[in-house]
Amino acid sequence: MAQDTYYATGKRKSAIARVYLRPGTGRIEVNGRAVDDYFGRQTSRMVIMQPFELTQTAGRFDATVQVRGGGLSGQAGALKHGISKALLNIDPAYRSTLKAAGFLTRDARVKERKKYGKRGARASFQFSKR
Repeated sequence: MAQDTYYATGKRKSAIARVYLRPGTGRIEVNGRAVDDYFGRQTSRMVIMQPFELTQTAGRFDATVQVRGGGLSGQAGALKHGISKALLNIDPAYRSTLKAAGFLTRDARVKERKKYGKRGARASFQFSKR
């Protein structure tokens, strides 16, 4: 492909990640910071690297990411989803591998809204018959 930047949007819960992949050395920048500075937990960094490891492309692409909304865990999941979709733009042959691992499925769980007349989404006030 003549194009050298690959873009995809990843989502999980209420987090949205805009991912730009370029051929490079494997550097990942999240909101202008290194991935190790942005995500303190090792598990979050591991989740982000899963699509690269699964497709044996670790260290071949630099990622620049803008991520908004949600917590750090949701943002890491959104990043994984975005990286997986961007890798599909690079090589459609990765689809079967990524699909089997469940990396192309968007996690749509979002907080349920509060209902009127109730204390929360489902929590009601204590009921007294008498």
